[in-house]
Amino acid sequence: MTVFGVDAVEAATESTVAELVVGPKDIVTPLARERARERGITIIVGSPRSGGGTPTPPTVRNGSAPTPVPPEAPAFRRPRSNGFQAPPRPLRPPAPALYRRGAPLDPAVAPAVLHRPRSTPPSQPASSKSVHRVVVVGAGHVGMITAMKLAEANIIEEVVLVDIADGLAAGIALDLTHSTALLGFDTKVRGVTRLADAGVADYVVITAGRARQPGMSRTDLVEVNAGIVGGLARDAAAVSPNTVLLIVTNPLDEMTHHAWQAAGLPAERVIGMAGVLDSSRFQALTGLATQSAPSDITALALGSHGDEMVIPLSQARVAGTSITQTLPQGAVTALVDRARNSGAEVVGLLKSGSAFFAPGASAARMVLAMATESDEVIAATVRARGQYGISDGYVGLPTKLGRGGLKEIVELPLAEDELAAVRTAAARISERVSVLEKATVAS
Repeated sequence: MTVFGVDAVEAATESTVAELVVGPKDIVTPLARERARERGITIIVGSPRSGGGTPTPPTVRNGSAPTPVPPEAPAFRRPRSNGFQAPPRPLRPPAPALYRRGAPLDPAVAPAVLHRPRSTPPSQPASSKSVHRVVVVGAGHVGMITAMKLAEANIIEEVVLVDIADGLAAGIALDLTHSTALLGFDTKVRGVTRLADAGVADYVVITAGRARQPGMSRTDLVEVNAGIVGGLARDAAAVSPNTVLLIVTNPLDEMTHHAWQAAGLPAERVIGMAGVLDSSRFQALTGLATQSAPSDITALALGSHGDEMVIPLSQARVAGTSITQTLPQGAVTALVDRARNSGAEVVGLLKSGSAFFAPGASAARMVLAMATESDEVIAATVRARGQYGISDGYVGLPTKLGRGGLKEIVELPLAEDELAAVRTAAARISERVSVLEKATVAS
């Protein structure tokens, strides 16, 4: 039995007699039949027509004596020249498209097609996995996007989603796994209901908590989410004592400080995601206002993830030009205000729930910056120890992240009013943390 694909039809097209001869047990794929109709090729079972008689087994003339053609070999009718007819053109292996449609396989050619080594994206060979496991706690919208972006990076052996809702994390993990061939990654994705079942992790991203509803501020969430985040931070440190915690749950600044105290990990290994998100929002909005690509906008959002967010305009650039020279002061002020309130704007539009695409992508970006030692300067919520005149406490600052978390707090030459605003943000965060600590002790 021989399988005839599109390539066999193309070969027949080149002959002066538009016929393709196949054996009684041979298979012609649907694509080959369709191509034959398009090219006007006649498919004959047996041998070429000669005077309308009954088809006979195909032969090839070699010299003066006819030689039977082996049953598995295809035969084409060729114009004779000096009593010689050219032997048929070999057609193996048949078109690989056949096997993608589950058609019968010729054992002689199937191994060559079915047992090819799995290919990996050329930019990311399978042997370059630099991180063993990342655990994302909370399989809601933010956790789902975080897990997806981490898996797509293809530098992590396994991404594990954790959620107490039975089947939620496992279902999302399976759905992500189904996309591996589409998106070109081979990261393992798993879902469990308990953090202890996730295994030891290099990084643990905590997204679990109650989301904001319309009319709610981040501060409104403080007590309910403190109970969730504190317990998860302790569990994560118990399972993975050398892990880095990345906090995404709101109110971000207070939850990061609370997670650090609950986990008992070094402050360098407990970091909050806020500055990356707020910086991205400002870049996107400025890009719209200036009709520029967001990648051409340089800016960092410091301070708190809320009312005390600070964007140092002395450091902001649009395609290399100071933003204050690109836009009127009123327009710049409006952009800063809109970026500061972007989370609430999204909540108001959604009516239920909060932003998740940009927060999830921001969390993944921070993990990847640590995993790859990117050495880029990004804004993160970290514990200051004298930098920018802040003696202690968590606040959003320019940083460089490394495999072990915070590698360096980068001190930029801020204007006096910008520096004062960052210090004010740190003081306000400390005040809210003190209130949270008293409430926690009282409960």
